[in-house]
Amino acid sequence: MEDVPLSKSEQKRRALRLQALGRQLTELKPTQLSELTLPDQLTSAIADYQRFPSREARRRQLQFIGRLMRGLNPEPIESALESIRGQSAKARYEHHQIERWRERLLEDQEALTEFLTEFPETNRQDIRHQLQVVHKAKTEPQRRAASRALFRFLKAVVQEA
Repeated sequence: MEDVPLSKSEQKRRALRLQALGRQLTELKPTQLSELTLPDQLTSAIADYQRFPSREARRRQLQFIGRLMRGLNPEPIESALESIRGQSAKARYEHHQIERWRERLLEDQEALTEFLTEFPETNRQDIRHQLQVVHKAKTEPQRRAASRALFRFLKAVVQEA
């Protein structure tokens, strides 16, 4: 089958999709951006976009980012973005696993031993302190905040493993 040249409308749709993907990249934090394997020129262009205060300068920079992305395969970038934003099936699974660990740790003393066996690099003193803060919380808002802090701690431990 011959390569049929793309219509001008299709070329524009592709360019707009890549520009939209570039906009999603500009909304990432620098640490999240460093997790992606992007060319240096694209990373630099994204950093410039984030630095520009002017709306017009940002618009032009976004067009430049879209132009830089034309030479890239967008699928790995899209899947990495899904993973970062927690939209992938793997990210959702990990989130649910961490929630289960948090619930078990708060309800059952023996769950701590299981957790430390599964994740031996965990700082025992830190996890015990996190659990103690949740149990000692007096008001519901304090308990929710401590529970969220415990979740973030567990997420960091699980992601390091």
